[in-house]
Amino acid sequence: MNENLPTKANLMRSRGRLAFSIKGFELLDKKRNVLIREMMGLVDRAQTIGGEVDRKFAAANEALIKANITLGSSTVEEIALSIPKDEDFRILSRSVMGVELPFVDYRQAPLEVSYGFFRTNSALDTVVILMHELKELLYELAEVENAVFRLAMEVKKTQKRANALDKIQIPKYRAITKHIVEALEEKEREDFYRMKKVKQARKDK
Repeated sequence: MNENLPTKANLMRSRGRLAFSIKGFELLDKKRNVLIREMMGLVDRAQTIGGEVDRKFAAANEALIKANITLGSSTVEEIALSIPKDEDFRILSRSVMGVELPFVDYRQAPLEVSYGFFRTNSALDTVVILMHELKELLYELAEVENAVFRLAMEVKKTQKRANALDKIQIPKYRAITKHIVEALEEKEREDFYRMKKVKQARKDK
């Protein structure tokens, strides 16, 4: 069916689609703004955490070099392998405007030393302490960076859909509505003129 035909049914349909497209654009625009605000807040947070991670990694690396020099790399490696792995965490998710953002759910337990002190020194202790702190920071950094990436992808998709409505659908149905309204008005004028002529002809008889 040709939606451009100047009928009242097509006019109602065109106006309905225009209103639907405008409402859709407004909702997408609000969604995009919320996502951008959320994303920008996380970007700032990621930069802060990233800076802290860099500082702690530098300090841990310096302490590790000292530990390798003073204790020997084989001893440091042996002690490192004796430290139990941390598996006390879960990957969960939260939703922001329909976007699933994973986060690490873990218990912040105090550091427990699992090695003896007779073969170690303060440099190794510093490495262990800093790595324990880094573990929690890296959980948070991975969570934030992943959220930023997912939000950025959703912003891009939302922007594309909003642009399609704003640049294509809305102008299209505005033009169709305008065309039909003008055609119907012209038809009404012609009908009115024709009826007037008919009445005048009857009077002249």
